[in-house]
Amino acid sequence: MSWALRFAVNRAEAETLPDLFELMEEPPTLNVEEPDPSKPDDWVLTAYFADEPDAASVDLIIGLFPSAANPMLEDLPDADWTTMSQRDLVPVRAGRFIIHTADHADAVRIGDWAFRIEAGLAFGTGQHATTHGCMAAIARLKKIRDFRNIADIGTGTGVLAMAALQANRSARAIASDIDPIAIDVAAENLALNHFVKGTCAGRMALAVCPGLAAPALRNRAPYGLVLANILAPPLIALARDMARVIAPGGVLVMAGLLHHQQRAVANAYRRHGLVPAWPMDRRAEWPCLVLTKKEAQA
Repeated sequence: MSWALRFAVNRAEAETLPDLFELMEEPPTLNVEEPDPSKPDDWVLTAYFADEPDAASVDLIIGLFPSAANPMLEDLPDADWTTMSQRDLVPVRAGRFIIHTADHADAVRIGDWAFRIEAGLAFGTGQHATTHGCMAAIARLKKIRDFRNIADIGTGTGVLAMAALQANRSARAIASDIDPIAIDVAAENLALNHFVKGTCAGRMALAVCPGLAAPALRNRAPYGLVLANILAPPLIALARDMARVIAPGGVLVMAGLLHHQQRAVANAYRRHGLVPAWPMDRRAEWPCLVLTKKEAQA
């Protein structure tokens, strides 16, 4: 059973979240969202705890946000929503990539970059437009340049990290997720698809990390390519930290945002020196946003 602490905050505080690792031994994960686009200053913050927080922890979190109002603490029921949502999966293609289950192994053609991903306890089978869009972006980037240091934030099944490493075989990569189950699933998928765990070139490191400030991610920075298929509110909240770990000239591929959230996410990153690498998709319901970090001025 996990717990969620929710309360209203203003936009300014929602977009500048504190680094909880300096304040708490086991900090919660913070998520912010804008429930009503017609009220751009009214946001909601949610702090997710693995266990029921004590009163001191609740008071500490609320006290960090002067505009906090109407706090509510609730327990969250356990449910295997992921497996239920991933039944009857069909193969999905994005450039040379194809994602399939064991039942559709015959869909793989010569020259394909194929990944076998079964329905399970982590998100990211390629079925959703967000995963597909990221895979297509990785394929497109492969035609332009190579990357040497890669990070996949919120990896889920590990499929995006595997795709990036497949396209950049001499790179070193790390896949992280806040959910230990997701990392276990990613490890199984690495083995299933013949990738090797490790920290050197051509191998994949895995880490349970609640944020970019975690040493496992911070100590490997700066990254030439960062992938983040999460949701718009946490993408906005992570803008500052994300910018810090990307090398000048590096690329950030983001998804999980809806069409109407694309501009807000892009603007949050523009403030930290990341600009669109190519025109934003104005039509897709779930667009993939590809940004590049400005080179340092001489």
